[in-house]
Amino acid sequence: MRNRVVVGVIGLLLSGCINLPPFPGQGPLQEAQVDGTGKAKVLLVEISGMISSQEKEGLFRQTPSMIANVKEQLTKAAKDDQVKAVVLRINTPGGTVTASDIIYHELKTFKANRKIPIIASIMDLGTSGGYYVAAAADRVLAHPSSVTGSIGVIMLTVNAKGLLEKIGVEATAVTSGPRKDMGSPFRTMTMEERAIFQGLIDSFYQRFLGIVQEGRSNLQMEQIKRLADGRIYTGEQAKEAGLVDEIGYLEDAVEVAKKQAGLTEARVVTYQRPGEYSNNVYSKLVAPGGLASLADFDLGTVVRGGTPQFMYLWMP
Repeated sequence: MRNRVVVGVIGLLLSGCINLPPFPGQGPLQEAQVDGTGKAKVLLVEISGMISSQEKEGLFRQTPSMIANVKEQLTKAAKDDQVKAVVLRINTPGGTVTASDIIYHELKTFKANRKIPIIASIMDLGTSGGYYVAAAADRVLAHPSSVTGSIGVIMLTVNAKGLLEKIGVEATAVTSGPRKDMGSPFRTMTMEERAIFQGLIDSFYQRFLGIVQEGRSNLQMEQIKRLADGRIYTGEQAKEAGLVDEIGYLEDAVEVAKKQAGLTEARVVTYQRPGEYSNNVYSKLVAPGGLASLADFDLGTVVRGGTPQFMYLWMP
């Protein structure tokens, strides 16, 4: 009986016969104050979890992709003259090349239009695509225990040929040219195909180096190349290498943002959906810390259908 009632209610909701408030996480962004006083505002923007253009779907709601969410926040902030600075709260191992680049582009465009400071605060992780995004900021802070760096590109693909042979399954592709199915999970990659993929990776890597050089005017390209061999750094090591500006906590990043904006006082605000709750600057961190941040990493999604994916990602 109970199951039939539940099914009936769901049917009425879907048909529009019953109108209820949005489920938590749905609806337009709303401003929430988490700290400070005054008219001026410092906006906290969260870059947490895998950097991707993919939306997450649930039973009753669909969560916007990170790109869509960041874009929506920046658009809202651009219309508010009281927003005098932005702090990026970064906690990510990175993500896809394109998604990382789009968020970087949106931040640079916002900064150019509004001409207000952007400060990056690296939490547990700010590696690869996370560091790429941080490069859009005017200053970058890292915690003493942060992990950052991993500057480089990785291509993820799978090779299921051996498995298919074991179970007696053969995949056949009919193509218009010999390279049309390059990277296929159903056959071994040839040396020529590997060289083609390496050319793409080298191109993305050079772009990454250029982004770092633009954000790190204190470093010469030869220095950046030595640092950008894929290795990771602690916050202290990154500061010594010149990859971050300061060691500090999130509150320190807020103070730097206020100083850069010429403010003595400001309200720290976030944008959130109806039903979400924030009461301090550390509220609503989506991804857990350290290597646990990779728990949200869905390899099957990233390597969807066996298609190779180019990633700015630290994936030990």
